[in-house]
Amino acid sequence: MKFTQALKAATLGLVMTLAAPMTHAADKTLVVATDTAFVPFEFKQDGKYTGFDIQLWEAIAKQANLQYKLQPMDFNGIIPGLQTKSIDAALAGITIREDRAKVVDFSDPYYESGLAILAPEASTIKTAKDLDGKTVAVKTGTVVVDYMKANVPGAKLKLFPNIDNAFLELATGRIDAVVHDTPNVQYYARTAGAGKVKVTGSLKSGDFYGIAFPKGSELVPVVNKALKELKANGTYDKLYETWFGKKPE
Repeated sequence: MKFTQALKAATLGLVMTLAAPMTHAADKTLVVATDTAFVPFEFKQDGKYTGFDIQLWEAIAKQANLQYKLQPMDFNGIIPGLQTKSIDAALAGITIREDRAKVVDFSDPYYESGLAILAPEASTIKTAKDLDGKTVAVKTGTVVVDYMKANVPGAKLKLFPNIDNAFLELATGRIDAVVHDTPNVQYYARTAGAGKVKVTGSLKSGDFYGIAFPKGSELVPVVNKALKELKANGTYDKLYETWFGKKPE
């Protein structure tokens, strides 16, 4: 009898131990990092953070009953912040890459992206080959830097921690082109850059964004479940159409 009671107690303790991390995730206030200068995914408008990533995370947190606070930071500091576990999750148009997956965990992909060239309206630049010898603005710490070094080594790269500053450099004629994520340059060309700049060509496709977490995070399955539910109930499609003007393909 004593052995049976001891076994039951041990089993109950194991169950409580296994359940504890998930309860902890639901009870704690998560620190969620975002780079708030990446329109239309995350940016500040009228004193509030908004964008596709921001609203998607709001929906995920509501679906999974997670409490959180946003932590704006430079994109370049996000991966190190996840590695030191000073932040619990991050959404910032983070491309899922093999090198990153070695040091952080990713959710299921939630957006398919790519790279595109943004050039002045009168520019003759159309392809990656046309960027050879040109001064090209790119964002520090992104896949664009690696892509340009590997595929257009003759380009003169000008690194910016904030892509908005790169757009300003282009508008004032101090650089020849900007290479960045397709949805971001398309949005800028349609809005603030309308009539002054144009998206001239696609350099790469097949990139996917994921929500990033510290290695071994208990949040990964929780967020994946919520993301799947949001796609099933139509919430994801509505957010996508709001920010990109069409439903996901």
